Amino acid sequence: MDIHASDVKKLREMTGAGMMDAKLALTEANGSLETALELLRKKGQKIAAKRSAREVKEGFIGIYLHGNGKIAAMVELLCETDFVARNQDFKNFANELAMQVAAMGPQYVRPEEVPTALVEKEREIYQAEMSGTNKPAEVLEKIIEGKLEKFYSQVCLLKQTYIKDDSYTIEKLLTEQIAKIGENIKIGQIVRFSL
Repeated sequence: MDIHASDVKKLREMTGAGMMDAKLALTEANGSLETALELLRKKGQKIAAKRSAREVKEGFIGIYLHGNGKIAAMVELLCETDFVARNQDFKNFANELAMQVAAMGPQYVRPEEVPTALVEKEREIYQAEMSGTNKPAEVLEKIIEGKLEKFYSQVCLLKQTYIKDDSYTIEKLLTEQIAKIGENIKIGQIVRFSL
């Protein structure tokens, strides 16, 4: 199949992938942009999984200050090398995350950071809500797990929907950045101030 340069260019603009990666994905997808996009996302997830064990000791602090001066946020974005930490795309991503924190006010970065006591309290509330229903125990457990996921999407940055594109979660956006940049990237601390 003949792959057009305009399609390669369009796919690169959509994903930030390299020229050869975009061309290979289009070839594998028989020229379909949507299929190629999905293939590149899957490849990005594999790259992110491989890189997740690497140590991150460099980084950048993203800052956002709302126009009215009453809300501000900072995000510590960590990477492996100083070269990446100085990269403008990396800095922009850190600032985007700070804007997300200012807008959505997450209290934790990831679900593992939520105190067990708080999770158990939420679980008790959901169980009390469901106590009057005559549903089987396994169905109730699935409903409670779904409610906990919703809870995490409110209080954990990685589980939140991205404010600029609701087809992404922050976790998915982070995975794509890892694939694009080619280094392990982690979100360290987050801080939100408001008056």
